[in-house]
Amino acid sequence: MARIVIGVGNDLRGDDAAGWETVRRLVPSPSLVLHEHAGDAPGLVSLWGPEDDVVIVDAVVSGDPPGTILELDALAGSLPAAVSWATTHGAGVAEGIELARALGQLPRSLVVVGIVARQFDLGAPMTPEVEGAVAEVARRLAG
Repeated sequence: MARIVIGVGNDLRGDDAAGWETVRRLVPSPSLVLHEHAGDAPGLVSLWGPEDDVVIVDAVVSGDPPGTILELDALAGSLPAAVSWATTHGAGVAEGIELARALGQLPRSLVVVGIVARQFDLGAPMTPEVEGAVAEVARRLAG
């Protein structure tokens, strides 16, 4: 079964491009299916099936330093409230996962990788800390 990697983000808002940029650094193959997703909650559920192994990568806001990589097993329970997964996309990753949980449509495995971001200004570039974390997450997922 293929692993599905979903990069969530927005190219126009600095570090919020982290999920998309991570996916863009990977090479699709029969064992690795890649999606760039704008982050709307209902749309996430449509990207996987019950037998899939899924990784979601998104920029987050938390008390951790920018560039910190947070990795959470979303099947173990709700994502922590202290981490904001809906940076500039409104109802986002956490809400999408909870929707799937309520509908009984979670995949076989679901890991959420959050890259702690600092800069979300319109037109801003990705910060060096987040750029480094993107490279590290892409390296881990490619291996």
